[in-house]
Amino acid sequence: MNRSHFRTLAAAAAVFMVALTVGGFALAEAPQPWEMTFQPAATPIAERAHEFHNGLLVVIALITVFVLGLLVYVMVRFNAKTHPVPSKTSHNTLVEVLWTVIPVVILVGIAIPSFKLMYAADRIEDPEMTIKAIGNQWYWTYEYPDYGNFSFDALLVPEDELTDPTKRLLETDNRVVVPVDTNIRILTTGSDVIHAWAVPAFHVKLDSIPGHTNESWFRVTKEGTYYGQCSELCGVNHAYMPIVVEAVSKEEFAAWVVKAQEEFARVDEPASDAQLAETGN
Repeated sequence: MNRSHFRTLAAAAAVFMVALTVGGFALAEAPQPWEMTFQPAATPIAERAHEFHNGLLVVIALITVFVLGLLVYVMVRFNAKTHPVPSKTSHNTLVEVLWTVIPVVILVGIAIPSFKLMYAADRIEDPEMTIKAIGNQWYWTYEYPDYGNFSFDALLVPEDELTDPTKRLLETDNRVVVPVDTNIRILTTGSDVIHAWAVPAFHVKLDSIPGHTNESWFRVTKEGTYYGQCSELCGVNHAYMPIVVEAVSKEEFAAWVVKAQEEFARVDEPASDAQLAETGN
């Protein structure tokens, strides 16, 4: 291969990578056909996760190149043709110390930011609002305990009723509406089997386990509609329980709450001790 051919291939590869990157970031809210990258981050935790991933990718690439270089060197330097008399060396203290200490240092360097990210994503101490997501076979039920404790179900929109065919298996009849720039605690559980509430753009994937409540949080930094799906195999219609979160301004959210309080039923409150005593239970 001459130099001009090499330059042509290099230019083509660069154009291909740019096209992949631009294609992946063309739409922030939903997955794209042949998407090779993460969905663009919509929360601070997702941004940190992407940064951690990109840094880890560099570390992995360097390790891979280094090991490949060692293998090539060994194959060229110590093959039977160029090295007919094999070395009888069986022990080297320095090399053994290095190949033990260096991987440990690398793993510790990876573990520290990994644990920081894990604990940051776990929960928020002072949430500004709470949403509860209940996984059912095969749809989601949402409760807003801070705004009148109303509840609604979110079911898949059939393919023949979609206004946008690209949202097949992604659109729901009711959307989760949240305000931007707000620390939102998400609580999730299951009513029958294990589900998982997952929105890639938020870097949230939380198991919904019957009899147990899991907690996470997110803070959407830009308005938009974000799509996710149940990410735990939960039965024959597992692929048909999508998640749609619509992030709006705080003013729009306040207006939506007023409408939702009229449209959706209030969650039944548990009976007080006095009421239970009166009924003899």
